[in-house]
Amino acid sequence: MELPGGPEADGLLAYVDAAPSPYHAVAAVRDRLREAGFTELEETAAWPSAPGRYVVLREGSLAAWSTEHLEAVGSAGSAGSAGGAGSAGSAGSAGGAGPATPFRIVGGHTDSPNLRVKPRPDLARLGWDQLALEVYGGPLLNSWLDRDLGLSGRVLVRDPGTAYGARALLWRHDEPLLRIPQLAIHLDRGVTEHGLTLNPQTHLVPVWGATGSAPDFRSWLAGELDLAPEAVLAWDLMTHDLTPAARLGRVQDLIAAPRLDNLASAYAGCRALIAACERRASGATGRTPYVPLLVLFDHEEVGSTTNRGGDSQFLPAVLERIVLARGGERADVLRALAGSLVCSADMAHAVHPNYAERLDPQHHVLVGGGPAVKVNSKARYASDATGIAAARLAAEQAGVGLQTFVSRGDLPCGSTIGPMTAALTGAITVDVGAPMLSMHSARELMAAADVPPYVALLTAFLAPA
Repeated sequence: MELPGGPEADGLLAYVDAAPSPYHAVAAVRDRLREAGFTELEETAAWPSAPGRYVVLREGSLAAWSTEHLEAVGSAGSAGSAGGAGSAGSAGSAGGAGPATPFRIVGGHTDSPNLRVKPRPDLARLGWDQLALEVYGGPLLNSWLDRDLGLSGRVLVRDPGTAYGARALLWRHDEPLLRIPQLAIHLDRGVTEHGLTLNPQTHLVPVWGATGSAPDFRSWLAGELDLAPEAVLAWDLMTHDLTPAARLGRVQDLIAAPRLDNLASAYAGCRALIAACERRASGATGRTPYVPLLVLFDHEEVGSTTNRGGDSQFLPAVLERIVLARGGERADVLRALAGSLVCSADMAHAVHPNYAERLDPQHHVLVGGGPAVKVNSKARYASDATGIAAARLAAEQAGVGLQTFVSRGDLPCGSTIGPMTAALTGAITVDVGAPMLSMHSARELMAAADVPPYVALLTAFLAPA
């Protein structure tokens, strides 16, 4: 008998386990796209003008798109609707199948809150070997206590044959390596009544040995890589919980896993792009030409202002290069953006059965109820009426329900890559997400049944009928 969520839910479990870091996350998406016929491009190379399926990586970020079948749809300069929300589509006119063809974009992020290895991490205190870590993003710190932790990420090693004299190695250590032991209740009698208070500098330093003489982390890491210590130049390494992603519950209708925020969206976006390409290849999409594109950014959890974050020129540069490679010019780039639609896919807060009062009572998002459109009048989410209408039409096409999330008026609201993507591109943007609990915990929770409709919604957004 098929379990709730079926193969899509099982696919998410496998993807999360394959992606303990943003670098592994984009590599796993790239590998899935390659199997679906995508060709990897280098940013430093000239991009082909021929129609096809393409993917490009920038460290922990990725963009993938398809320009195949455009020539068969229309000719440059022909009229076309942006295709989102009926008459609302008049916000921008498409440029036919020529260089000014608009984009349909699903965006998400690959990073999750965690603890990362400092540049000089070696510590030896009171008989313990310890490793100094730094908090990344806004994790629920208590969720990282008393867990068996591994390390993953990338290591930069000497390579005179490369442009920068160094190359990045993808690396992960999945054996129990680190543990942050909690203080015994006998030594903190008030913790239950007054709550746990953690100092990130002093209380989140894991142990990884009991010799009392801290090992040299660089030398240890080099040994793991079969390299000399002097070959290791730098690292971007982070902790990950070693408990595999798993089904949970008496009928296995829940998913307990690390990094669901936002790997569930990255997985759904990848599946949606592949499905959208297949729909176009079969002729099952509408006549309006468009370029379906998936973009996954690193560093969303720390503000996105990096060379590969949502507030960088990564996406605008990719969009412009796609238009130019197809024979367009700057005016065609602007025309394409004016007719484009963006769906920012980031997980949403489900109503918590033990803390229902923390969410707006008129906008409870239920697990198992399908994806939610996220709205905030202060523009912490990018959704406006035009974008919401586009999302609702996509949900209708997919045959899935669409819930609505709005934060309480007396509580601050989180944000996504949606507002900055809208600002950088000028494209109509809507924020959506699948419901979950324990967001930013080392281990999060969602309904298995919410995975297929999330994929279906994003597929319909990328492949309008």
